[in-house]
Parts: sequence; structure tokens; C-alpha cells
Amino acid sequence: MGLIKYNTNDYRPASFRSLVDRFFNEDFGGGSVPAFTPKVDIAETDKEFEVQLHIPGVKKDEINIDLNENALSISGERKFENEKNEKNFHSVESYFGSFKRTFHLPDTINRDKIDASYQDGILVVKLPKDVQKSTKKQISIK
Repeated sequence: MGLIKYNTNDYRPASFRSLVDRFFNEDFGGGSVPAFTPKVDIAETDKEFEVQLHIPGVKKDEINIDLNENALSISGERKFENEKNEKNFHSVESYFGSFKRTFHLPDTINRDKIDASYQDGILVVKLPKDVQKSTKKQISIK
């Protein structure tokens, strides 16, 4: 079973109603900035899953990784730091704000050996598989 990704800040509307709500509640004239949703790369080998979250400009101590049952949540905030009277921005194309990405893990993950590292704006979470837990089960017929 693969790793299932759920995005709580998904930019795509879940329904027609949410599309209409977004249309009337967001300023498309450039006044509002879309939510910051970090890009995620997920890879799988025979031994582990690897989740890479691209969050440049976020400090390591501002990242939270929570594991609740089989849901891995990664959250944090990318802050816009504008120094007064030193810079007058003419354009800001970077995204800022809070983010949260949640992944539902298969039962075969070894929760005790999950490892995370952060370097050069990329958070890498390694989720080793527990080879003792088999995804296949033989059912006997009575």
C-alpha cells in the first residue's frame, strides 16, 4: 500500500460550492496572496518511503512534525520580514504564511525509526518500512 497524501491547503476546490465561495471571497485583482503550500516529493524503495518538503526560508525550529495514529502532519510558517523604510517592494511573487501538509501512512511503517533532517530549505522525512509486518495475509476457508 502506498503513502496517501492529503493537503489541507489544497488550492483546488473540493466541490463546485467551494469554487463559488473562492470566487466571491478572494481578491483576484492582486490584493491577496494565495496560501503558501509547500511542494512535496514522495519516493519509495523496498525499505522506506521518503517525503521531501520544499520550504525555503523557513527556520528549522519553526517546523512541527506530528504523528497521530497513522497520520503524519508537517506544519509551520514562512514569515514575510519587511524591514521598515529600507525596502519598497514593487513585486512580491513568493508565498508566505502558515502551512500544513498531512500524509496517511500505511500500517507497515516502523513508527519508532522515523527520521527527519533539514538542509538547504528541504525537509526530508524518512519512513522506514517494518519488514516484519506483511501486507499480505492468507485467509483460510472454513
